[in-house]
Amino acid sequence: MKKLFLYNTLSRKKEELKPIKTSPQPSPSKGGGALVGLYTCGPTVYNFAHIGNLRTYLFEDVLKRVLLYNGYKVKHVMNITDVGHLTGDRDMGEDKLEKSAKKEGKDAWEIAEFYTKAFKEDLNKLNIIQDDIIWLKATETIPEQIELVKKLEAKGYTYKTSDGIYFNTSKFKDYTKLSHQPLSSLQEGARVEKNPEKKNPTDFALWKFSPPLNLPLGKGEKKREGRQMEWESPWGIGFPGWHLECSVMSMKGLKDQLDIHCGGIDHINIHHTNEIAQSEAATGKKFFNYWLHGAFLNIAGGEKMAKSQENFLTLENALIKKGIDPLVYRFAVLQTHYRKPMEYSEKIIKNAKNGLKHLYNQARELADTVFYQIEGQAGGTTLHSISQPNKKFKDEFLQAVNDDLNMPQALAVVQKVFKSNLTDEEKLGTIVDFDKIFGLNIENELYNIVKPEDIETLVNEREKARKERNFKESDRLRKEIEKKGYIVEDTEVGMRFSKK
Repeated sequence: MKKLFLYNTLSRKKEELKPIKTSPQPSPSKGGGALVGLYTCGPTVYNFAHIGNLRTYLFEDVLKRVLLYNGYKVKHVMNITDVGHLTGDRDMGEDKLEKSAKKEGKDAWEIAEFYTKAFKEDLNKLNIIQDDIIWLKATETIPEQIELVKKLEAKGYTYKTSDGIYFNTSKFKDYTKLSHQPLSSLQEGARVEKNPEKKNPTDFALWKFSPPLNLPLGKGEKKREGRQMEWESPWGIGFPGWHLECSVMSMKGLKDQLDIHCGGIDHINIHHTNEIAQSEAATGKKFFNYWLHGAFLNIAGGEKMAKSQENFLTLENALIKKGIDPLVYRFAVLQTHYRKPMEYSEKIIKNAKNGLKHLYNQARELADTVFYQIEGQAGGTTLHSISQPNKKFKDEFLQAVNDDLNMPQALAVVQKVFKSNLTDEEKLGTIVDFDKIFGLNIENELYNIVKPEDIETLVNEREKARKERNFKESDRLRKEIEKKGYIVEDTEVGMRFSKK
């Protein structure tokens, strides 16, 4: 078995993956082996996911596919943050769900349900595997979150202010071990919050109190509105802190199989640092062995895409409305290593569209030859029965993907396969096998194009005209086929056609 190396933010180096439970050994031929626990920070469901968010979920999907390709079983937990994430990551501002509910004239529960559904639809459009995800909602784990705060309180890590129960970061050793930043730097960044009741600038809320209803009315208010999402607790009516939620949901979903925790690099200094502090303080055990973080997607010019900047693009307005398949974006993401910033522009998407079309057409040319050669065989033939992946190229491919998910290098191996002296059957079988990780639906494209029902008659008529050397009729039929969205080419092994 090939070794899998991943860049661990915790150690700032590539490390060989060694799951907590190492037995049995991975066995791809038997459908999976050693178990890997994977937790991926899910969406805060107050708005549509932007394509920068989705880049992170794509890298996490590739990670899972690589684990499965290597023969591991994967227990994948993802949270839905439907309460407690404030407009400032350091416990400032309004709850994002409550704010969105006021803006859209709905209740917070409706907002959460609507954007959760939209998020999952985006994952489907990008061919992100989700049928095996264990989904956990923050609002459904409130009792467990209260219990974790109780543990921290009993161990002396908490204190109370007028607006909530806070974690005292000065009492936790190695608070900066994930960020690798000087504590003074993190403290300086936290001072913008200007909460005079906090003992340390980096302290964070575990439980926030609901604002009292007897506060003075704001300008234009006729009555003080209470929170829609709030719960009773030993400390008063309120709601959980954002960081607390992920600690509880990851431990609830994975139990003691805390192997890999993923998210965007913007979570390193605050969210994930605070998760580690409160979790390890409460349990006395290490909280996840591997931390993987995806880099930002920047719009042309280098500006980070963010909802707070109102410069974000969704799959719908960036691609779908323009008639662009979302898999074009998946292909574009694969061309940049997940730890490197990726720039977004219409030119980059156009190039990715052309590149994916070229990849499909290369595979279709192989399929046309292979299916032409097997046509008429009894019992039919599927791609899986044509050829197993070539061992030499599969080893080279594994070397790339197992080197911290090096997708650009893996795509380069694909082109080596196309240019090699393998038979067309071997090439096709190898490319389809590699697509288990790429997730570009190459196999579906092949079956869709080999014998399209709507042009079957035209193809047969044109083939007959060619054999009868009726080139005028053949040319007319070719143009008619092209009007239906296909390109026709005559080759030594017969007619080939592909989508425009």
